[in-house]
Amino acid sequence: MEPVTKLSLDEQVRLLMQGTDYGDPQTAERMAEELRKRLEDCEKTGRPLRVYCGYDPTSTDLHLGHTITMRKLRQFQDLGHEVTFLIGSFTSLIGDPSDKDKARPRLTPEQVEENARTYTAQAFKVLDPDKTIIRSNADWLAPLTFADLIEYASNFTVQQFLARDNFRKRHVEGDAIYLHEFFYALMQAYDAYAQEADVQVGGSDQLFNIIVAGRQLQKALGQPGQIGIILQILPGTDGVQKMSKSLGNHIAIHDEPKDMYGKVMSIPDEAMPVYFRLVTRYTPDQIEEIERRLAGGDLHPMEAKKELAREIVSIFHGDEAVAGAEENFQRTIQKGQLPEDMPSHVLSQPAAVVDVLAGLEMVRSKSEARRQINQGAVRLEGEKVTDIGAEVSLESGQSAVLQVGKRKFVRLEGA
Repeated sequence: MEPVTKLSLDEQVRLLMQGTDYGDPQTAERMAEELRKRLEDCEKTGRPLRVYCGYDPTSTDLHLGHTITMRKLRQFQDLGHEVTFLIGSFTSLIGDPSDKDKARPRLTPEQVEENARTYTAQAFKVLDPDKTIIRSNADWLAPLTFADLIEYASNFTVQQFLARDNFRKRHVEGDAIYLHEFFYALMQAYDAYAQEADVQVGGSDQLFNIIVAGRQLQKALGQPGQIGIILQILPGTDGVQKMSKSLGNHIAIHDEPKDMYGKVMSIPDEAMPVYFRLVTRYTPDQIEEIERRLAGGDLHPMEAKKELAREIVSIFHGDEAVAGAEENFQRTIQKGQLPEDMPSHVLSQPAAVVDVLAGLEMVRSKSEARRQINQGAVRLEGEKVTDIGAEVSLESGQSAVLQVGKRKFVRLEGA
């Protein structure tokens, strides 16, 4: 094993445990100590740790919240360990119930295959493609027999599953818990066994699947139990709720540099340390220095946030995109000027502002358009639109700028 980064054992443990959340200090201490012992063994034997994270391709668009585990995998890569990006081609057909209060819709094989095509390309914005092993868990889960399933399931009790918060809540409220949902944790545990995993990385909603199910099945089948690196959940741009496309508080990997920069600048100051820990390339020492300077007043929150925005844009778009994104933010937000490269749309007849906003996908729906108007977030030629029934009408040669929020603009032109 030839580490890319020369760090002491203490520094390696500190880096790899950065951003973890186990729910209790005892579990955190146990995982850190086991990680230290495995790393010591690596130095003695020269064998890298086998590290993986599973990704169920349930959609095609990834946001920053999805990249938290990828950033942790990259840290393992940079330390010289073997990293597998596991596509849950089989588990996706069941649907992970870990963070759900009701049964998750099941995908078809065709949907899974289509979604999976985009996952690795987006993941390689964080991971080193030359050092990443791509596997599919259908390779070992699909051949299992019913007898195999019975044998592996005999290592678990129903009580263990019903103790999980989401299952317990549904059980108490009389909501359906389908038998196939229990199989998900068993299949994920078998993933760890099939790969002889030393470490599995996952979010805090995966704690049961990794720490309980995975380790338990591995030990029952004669392997050392894997170490779980359980990471915090990234809050969205509101700084409160989990980042989610459905909530509209997400920062998509495919966002344009200027949009990505602007969204990062909109997060609350108190959320910055979490973002630095979970989605940047910064070391624990660098992050502690930023937090120290913020607390002492030596670093203004605005400057820290700009540093964070530059780092995130650099990761996903390259250093060359940073200057343009920052200049656009300063011109359009800080100085209140219009962007130079806003899209244009020809308006052939009078139209309701609500219809224009929804039709040009500046908002997700007409109801959101009405909500934005009521909140004073929509402007036409710099003036707030206050009437949800307002129309815009332009003669040939006339133009007007329609704006929603701080970052979305379109120049309307009369036909």
